[in-house]
Amino acid sequence: MAGWSVAVGVTLGAVAGALIAARWVASRSRAEGQALRERTAHAEAELARQERSSADQRHLQDVVLSSMEEGVLLMDDRGRRVFSNPALEQHLGFLPDVIDELRPLPFRDAVGRAIGSEEIQRAEAETSAPSKWLRASAISVGPDRSVLLVVRDVTEARRLEAVRRDFVANASHELKTPAASIRAAAETLRNGALEDPPAAQRFTEQLEREAMRLSRIVSDLLDLSRLEGGSDLAERVRLDAVAADEIERLEDRLAEAELTLELHADGVPSVAGSGRDLALLVRNLIDNAVRYTPAGGRVDVTVTSQDGKVVVRVADTGLGIPQRDLPRVFERFYRVDRARSRETGGTGLGLAIVKHVAENHGGEVTVTSELASGSTFEVRLPVGGKTRSAAP
Repeated sequence: MAGWSVAVGVTLGAVAGALIAARWVASRSRAEGQALRERTAHAEAELARQERSSADQRHLQDVVLSSMEEGVLLMDDRGRRVFSNPALEQHLGFLPDVIDELRPLPFRDAVGRAIGSEEIQRAEAETSAPSKWLRASAISVGPDRSVLLVVRDVTEARRLEAVRRDFVANASHELKTPAASIRAAAETLRNGALEDPPAAQRFTEQLEREAMRLSRIVSDLLDLSRLEGGSDLAERVRLDAVAADEIERLEDRLAEAELTLELHADGVPSVAGSGRDLALLVRNLIDNAVRYTPAGGRVDVTVTSQDGKVVVRVADTGLGIPQRDLPRVFERFYRVDRARSRETGGTGLGLAIVKHVAENHGGEVTVTSELASGSTFEVRLPVGGKTRSAAP
C-alpha cells in the first residue's frame, strides 16, 4: 500500500511538472509571438518610413531639377532619354527621346564623346527662332555608361563679353588718339618749333586742347565706373534747382556758341537721390544738346511733374539723329558723327552716364529725333521714395 502511494505521488508530481512546463512554454511562445509581431510591425513601419523618405527625396529632387535654369538631360547606355527637366525643352525647343534626335549636332557629338570617358565634354552652338547661344557639358555617370547633359543659355554672357571687348578696344583707341597728338606736338616743339613763336603758340594750344580732352575721357570713365556700383540716394533733390545751376555754369559757353537756352520749370517735388549724380545727368544732357546744335539754334530745358514722376526734358534744334542710330546712342563711345564729336571735344560717354544715373534712381531715359530738326531727350524719375545710402 505504501509503495502504491509513493507511485501515485510521483505520478502526480510528474503531471504537475509537465503542466507547469507546458504553461511556461505556452507563456514563452506567447511572449516570442508578441515580440515577433512587434518586430514585424516595427519593420513594416520602418519600411514605410523609408519609402516615404525616398518619395520625399525624389519629389525634392524633381522640384530642384525643375526649378533650374539649366536644362538637364540624362540618357542611358543605349542613348534613350531617362530624365529631362522643363528648362531643357525651353532651351532646345523640343525633347529628344533618343540621342539621334538631339540637336544641335555639336551637343550630340559631346554626348557621344562622353560615353565611357572620364572627362567632361563641352560644346557650344547657336540656335535660331529665336537666335541664342547655348553651351552644353556632357559627362558619363555611373557604371552603366549613362550620360548627363547640362545645357545653359549663354546669350547674355556672350553679349556682355562682346560689350566688354568693344569697350576695352574703344577706350584704348580714345585714349590713344589724344596721347599720340600730345606726343607729336611735344616732339615738334622739341625739334625746333620753339624758335618759331607762331608755330610754338599753335602747338602749345594743341597740347592744351588734347590734354583737356584726355582729362575729360578719364573723368568720364571714372564716373561710369563709380555709377556701376550704384548711386547714394541719401538726399532730397530738386531737379529744377539742379537744372538752373547747370545752365548758369554754361552761360559763357552758350554765348560763345551763339545759342539760346531757356529753362521751363513749375516747382516740381523733390526726388530721393544723389545731388552729385543728378547734376551730372542734367549737365550731360545739356552739354550734348549744345555740342550738336549749330550757331543760332535753340535749346529748351523743361522740368515738370507728371503721373507721379519728375520729368526732365532737353530739346534742341540741332542736327538730329538718324532712326537707325537711336537704339545705340546710350552705348559707351557710340557716336553718330564721330568727326563732329571729336571736333567739339565730346568723349562719347555722356549719354551712357545719363542712362546709368537714371537707372540708379529707378528712372528711365528716352530719345526722339528727326534729322535736321533736332532731338528731344526725356528722363523720368519717381517722385518721393525713401532716401538710402549706397552699399559700401
